[in-house]
Amino acid sequence: MLDLDCYIYDGWDPRLRPAVARRDWMDSAPEAFAYRCLPLGIANAHGWEALTHCGFSALWNGGPGASDVEIVLDEGADPNTAPVALFGLGTITFHIVGLFRTPPGWNLWVSGPPNMVRDGVVPLTGLIETDWSPYTFTMNWKLTRPDHMVRFEKDDPICHFFPVERGKLESIAPRILPIDSAPDLKAQFTAWSASRDAFHQCMRDNPPAKPADKWQKLYYRGVDATGVARIDDHQTKLTVQPFANAPSIVPTGNAARASADARPNADSSVDAALRDAALAKRDWLLASYERLRMLSPETSGLYSYDAVDPDEFLVQHYAANRPAVLKGVAAGWRACGEWTTDYLRSAIGERKVEFQGDRSTNPQFELDKDAHKRVLPFDRYMDLIETGRADNDAYITAYNSARNIAAFAPIMDDIGDIPGILCAGDPNLKGMLWIGPGDTFTPLHHDLTNNLLIQIVGRKRIVLVSPNYTPRLANDRHVFSAIRDLEAPGHVAANFPQAASVTSLDVVLEPGDAIFLPLGWWHQVRSLDFSVSITNTNFVWPNDFYEDFPS
Repeated sequence: MLDLDCYIYDGWDPRLRPAVARRDWMDSAPEAFAYRCLPLGIANAHGWEALTHCGFSALWNGGPGASDVEIVLDEGADPNTAPVALFGLGTITFHIVGLFRTPPGWNLWVSGPPNMVRDGVVPLTGLIETDWSPYTFTMNWKLTRPDHMVRFEKDDPICHFFPVERGKLESIAPRILPIDSAPDLKAQFTAWSASRDAFHQCMRDNPPAKPADKWQKLYYRGVDATGVARIDDHQTKLTVQPFANAPSIVPTGNAARASADARPNADSSVDAALRDAALAKRDWLLASYERLRMLSPETSGLYSYDAVDPDEFLVQHYAANRPAVLKGVAAGWRACGEWTTDYLRSAIGERKVEFQGDRSTNPQFELDKDAHKRVLPFDRYMDLIETGRADNDAYITAYNSARNIAAFAPIMDDIGDIPGILCAGDPNLKGMLWIGPGDTFTPLHHDLTNNLLIQIVGRKRIVLVSPNYTPRLANDRHVFSAIRDLEAPGHVAANFPQAASVTSLDVVLEPGDAIFLPLGWWHQVRSLDFSVSITNTNFVWPNDFYEDFPS
């Protein structure tokens, strides 16, 4: 512990407090944008402040003498606490009441409050050897605009100070070096530069609604572009201790807005620091959980069962949040044996179905699902997708399921049950159907429920990523990622380098197979053939987690 003492005589009233991060101009910035610069907020709070004892106005006529500065005190102010003009050249001087003492070898850096802007006046800076000096010191400000009235309110901060160790600066040996001499630093910078370009492009393409989502926060969180913390003592908030035995200060008027107890708006440096400290802790926990998960093939791999006991499934997968493939679990269903295109045409016929259409015209088709809703008789939909080409343009998805209940009612009896794992429920609500041609694609996302995806016709390839990797997966809107396709390695490496090293699992589902997709697991799905699948969320265990999702 380093001591910083202020000695006073009876009648001295040093108005001292810990420096505060808040600045009026930063509050007034659109969306309080300036508070996103962590170095500003830390500098603002880096030390202590002395406040004015009285309100006053100062006017300089431009002349060189001390008498060329006029200081007008507020009514009732004690003239013994007022600033004075001593130096000339438009300076005003505050006498700081108190004899400050620092430990041997420590000076006191004294200046104006950092990043606090005043029109027509600037603070002057001094460095004082307070480990031996038996003198008080002064704080000086220089008026810069002749005939411009400058105003200080009572309890405005006029002096900012903090200890610095004497002699350390001279011992520093500065150098300029080629970046190739530090390959690790070069790699980190290159990764950051690519991720920042990608982030800015994402902001242009998909402007977020929330101000907090408009900045990348890597430095704020104290991590590199891969999400790894490089030091253990990164600071997002600086809180220095108040002077013991100091009288309490309750500023009023304009000064109250900058008081230590005041808080900026929702994006303030204090609130943002607390929020980002929590995010940094979350990211560390998730990275640690992933390292632990990868220690064992049993926890890191994708289990596949030819038969599974419901109790074992609960313990090993549903409650453990671990994916699993259930081989042939639906192979005995009538749907798996009879759902040819001709059968589906005959059974559903001209009943109208809703589907997602014209998806190839919009890279954000999954985010803009409502804009892509189309309706056709089912037989005409089949004509549309049976053109002989595989594409992603038209797809009946789970999002369309509510509209399609009546149309698909004739084929629901073909769908069987999975006792002990899925509830039987309404025979017309046995799941949400997906019907489409080969190469239909669902981009990278996670769900807010546990899902069981059952393959009925054709094949699908599923790529999964643990939720522990969420901080690396550019989760830009709701449950979606700015990384649409993890299997575009060049694109991912160039634009999302933090995601290039994630470990994924993949599997091809054959007809009759199912995959358990746990809550929060990222996944993307591509049809390899004409495909019919069904998604179930009607597990026998609780699956209502979406209800308290912080949307």
